[in-house]
Amino acid sequence: MAERLTAREVVALVTGDFTALRPPASAAPPPEGPIGWSGYAAARARAAARTGEEESVLYGRATVGGRPVVLVAFEFGFLGGSLGQAAGDRLVAAYRTARTDRVPLVSLVATGGSRMQEGMIALAQLQRVAEATVRLREAGVPHVTVLRDPSTGGGWATVGAGADVVLALPSAQVAFAGSRVRPRDADPEAYTAESQWEHGHVDALVAPEDLRTTLGLWLRLLTPAEPHAESEAGPGEPSGGATRTASAPAPPPRALAEAAPPGSGWEAVVRARDAGRPRAGAYLDAYFTARASLRGDRAGGVDPGVECGFGLHEGRPVAYAAQDGSATRPAGFRTAARLIRLADRLGIPVLTLIDTPGAANDAEAERAGAGPAIAEAFTAVAEARVPVTSLLVGEGGSGGALALAAPGNTWATPDSYFSVIAPELASAILKRPEDQAPATADQLGLRPQDLVELGIVRGIVTREE
Repeated sequence: MAERLTAREVVALVTGDFTALRPPASAAPPPEGPIGWSGYAAARARAAARTGEEESVLYGRATVGGRPVVLVAFEFGFLGGSLGQAAGDRLVAAYRTARTDRVPLVSLVATGGSRMQEGMIALAQLQRVAEATVRLREAGVPHVTVLRDPSTGGGWATVGAGADVVLALPSAQVAFAGSRVRPRDADPEAYTAESQWEHGHVDALVAPEDLRTTLGLWLRLLTPAEPHAESEAGPGEPSGGATRTASAPAPPPRALAEAAPPGSGWEAVVRARDAGRPRAGAYLDAYFTARASLRGDRAGGVDPGVECGFGLHEGRPVAYAAQDGSATRPAGFRTAARLIRLADRLGIPVLTLIDTPGAANDAEAERAGAGPAIAEAFTAVAEARVPVTSLLVGEGGSGGALALAAPGNTWATPDSYFSVIAPELASAILKRPEDQAPATADQLGLRPQDLVELGIVRGIVTREE
């Protein structure tokens, strides 16, 4: 079990500059609460005396990593950090303040869920938080949460899981079901921060002593250099709504290998499949001075072959989704879509690195929704209002690769290829002998220079400055 820090202790871990705020005045509730729970007033008084807090939630303005934020902290010692009407008032006020000030929201969660002593009034606070989350997203304001021990019930399912980036303290209890309401035979490991991270519901596990640095990095990565603006689509632009105008496209990375364009289609295939050529990780290392990863599709899936996150390139944030050369699984496409949509809301340009023989086509991938996941990635790229830049760094196998390619702004390295289907599979479909795969590759027009001529890619990047 993780150490249970008080709200003030965890606030002190992440900032030395916190000014508490109070929500707008409202009518005083009945002493025993909205449903007249006997002994409720006395329980609140004892909680206040024990913790020194007026409620289970405190919020205010702070500075983290040199950036102004609105900070929310739950006090678990106050009736288990539970959510009631007054706590809901504070949460809604915090979200509203972040939206009005246009500064990130940072929430430090530790809660057992809704407050039973307020009945359905307490549960209804989840709807209020959900609405506040929608308004914050509409304003393009990022929300980073830290899950402490415990983070359960509606607090996890709204404030925590509703954040853009979800961090958690190691060994923290993180689950919708609290410890007293789970099945007796339930696996206790399923209710931990580590399990939530493994299954893609938490982006990173962060030790308490690293919280300030980690939050500072994320706040830098999620905040564009200048506020994004919106304008109506112009000639040649998508007509599906406003377009982001403040974000310039991310420039494509330079090639990491010195090579002339391949002489034949099969040579292009062989080069792209060479285990020694630079992979996406090397391109990310060369392109970014700092970066942090998002993990998982928020639906229980993680594809280790697709790395998504935000990084700093020449001092400004750029979002990235990078395939590592393996067959991309449904969770990989959904995670990339999650990344692109978040970047779009925040006005941050996107870079995708394409390198896959294609989408995973095993039975497990089909059961996990390969088709819908690929469609989701295509749609995320198509609907993005921020500029998307793509670089083909290796294999470009069919729709599994094209799903992450930016129409009109895709580039290629000399050691790459893009094909409607792998040459071997094309030969099989055409009922050609296996030894005809090289000849079929030549016919497919898959070399980088062929792709330029076809208008599929804008150009071939080199190692030159």
